[in-house]
Amino acid sequence: MLMRMDWDDIKVFLAVARAGSLGGAARALGQTQPTMGRRLKAFEDRLGTPLFQRSADGFVLTDLGEQVLAHAERMEDEALGFARRLAGQGDEPEGLLRVSSSDWFGLHVLAPVFARFRERHPRVCIELITDARLYNLARREADLVFRIRAFEGADVVQRRLMTLQYALYGAPGLPTPNWGHGTGLNLVTMDTAFGQMPDVQWLQRVLPHAQVAMRSNNRTVQAALCAAGCGWAVLPRLLGDRHPGLVRADFDADPPPGRDVFVGYHRDLRRLGRLQRLLAHVVAELVPVTMPANPKP
Repeated sequence: MLMRMDWDDIKVFLAVARAGSLGGAARALGQTQPTMGRRLKAFEDRLGTPLFQRSADGFVLTDLGEQVLAHAERMEDEALGFARRLAGQGDEPEGLLRVSSSDWFGLHVLAPVFARFRERHPRVCIELITDARLYNLARREADLVFRIRAFEGADVVQRRLMTLQYALYGAPGLPTPNWGHGTGLNLVTMDTAFGQMPDVQWLQRVLPHAQVAMRSNNRTVQAALCAAGCGWAVLPRLLGDRHPGLVRADFDADPPPGRDVFVGYHRDLRRLGRLQRLLAHVVAELVPVTMPANPKP
């Protein structure tokens, strides 16, 4: 049986175990649901024992399936590490790079920087994914990730790229915010799931009597709502200063708190030529403009 074991069978097993259904596993692997069902059954037949219990709630691992899962995940880690190691040997500026960032940062900051990089290196294809989800660098869900929280784990090479400055924005003609009050003002802010973010806390402290009129977890949406006259919002200045129809309210004595942007990649890709060239290009374009002299590492 071991001689006939196929790595594709392991991938099918892992997909079903993680999704809990054939449909979810099929979407994850880009297959059809009937195909996934046939492949899983053939795998179980070769093993001579079922790995899942089928129920109305989906696929649940048997006791043996739980044991197999642990081995399969170790096999997957080794296979992914092998792929990363091979990718890390390359040094030519060509091929695919998957990059992840937040929506507004990808649109307003990275997109023009990447466009200029492509002019110099036309054989590199950049796949920019703008999503709030934290992508897994070890599983090659992304090669390069930009985010506002430092990375955890010894396998990630990271650096603090820049510090984002924030400000309060609204449409022209709105009542001017008065520090410490906010009575009669409308606010556009993050949704309740992000209530502990520094800019949300700052708004509650600086304009405690203002009314929250609109919420969104998307900074670009917040900017559009502000420009439409829905209220005032704290936005990154790289977004707010460039968005049409917005004016900035200055709170020089007590501005909104800034946020650091970190960029990271898996250490196995530290010799990947196209990734290092892209990162050097991003640093050259963004760091001198947005960071003070002699920044701390």
